[in-house]
Amino acid sequence: MPDHIKLSIVIPVYNEEHFIDATLERVRAVRFQDGVELEYIAVDDHSSDKTWERLQPWAARGVRISRHEKNGGKGAALHTGFAMATGDVVTIQDADFEYDPEDLPSLLQPFLDDKADVVFGARTSILRSGAQQVTPFWHSKVNEFLTNVCNMFSNLALSDMECCYKMVRRELLEKIRLRENRFGFEPEFTLKIARLHPRVWQVPVSYMPRTYKEGKKITWKDGVSSLRCIMQYGLFRL
Repeated sequence: MPDHIKLSIVIPVYNEEHFIDATLERVRAVRFQDGVELEYIAVDDHSSDKTWERLQPWAARGVRISRHEKNGGKGAALHTGFAMATGDVVTIQDADFEYDPEDLPSLLQPFLDDKADVVFGARTSILRSGAQQVTPFWHSKVNEFLTNVCNMFSNLALSDMECCYKMVRRELLEKIRLRENRFGFEPEFTLKIARLHPRVWQVPVSYMPRTYKEGKKITWKDGVSSLRCIMQYGLFRL
């Protein structure tokens, strides 16, 4: 087990003025294992609300912040955040309450044990309280379908390719060129990282999906785009 490891937490943000403060408070409150140094990076993808104004005071509290001059999508915000990251390991944290940052230490543990180069989260609707939230049927089935098709080309038996939580050694991240600016990032990352033949683990994480009324942004068009990306980067290896 390494004596010291630095983790960069990249948070893509778009129109989250009502959630971003609480999200950053929760992420910064997580207690990690001994010897873990943390770097927080928040990238505002040209929000049209007051998200950027909410983010600016966080710079004085140790969060590195950046803002896009025009909206590019979640993938574009991640590209910026990855380029800013200086950690040994890099991970993603969405700027809403769908994912619980208390799961991050569990995702990091395989790195600390020197067993993994990449760790994927696998969503479960069973919450920490033991209660279980019922998720939308078609969202679940579409995600299952996309994961299975992606698995065919990546040769990884993942349970949840579309999960936000992906943790990777920065040295591997620097070996791939990511192009997708929206949610196509998920299959593109998976397929390109798989070609490096890393040691891959997956860890169950809790998940409480938002409704569209609450601010959920992914749509059926993103599902179609993900399938296109699987074909583009998996079948044709572009």
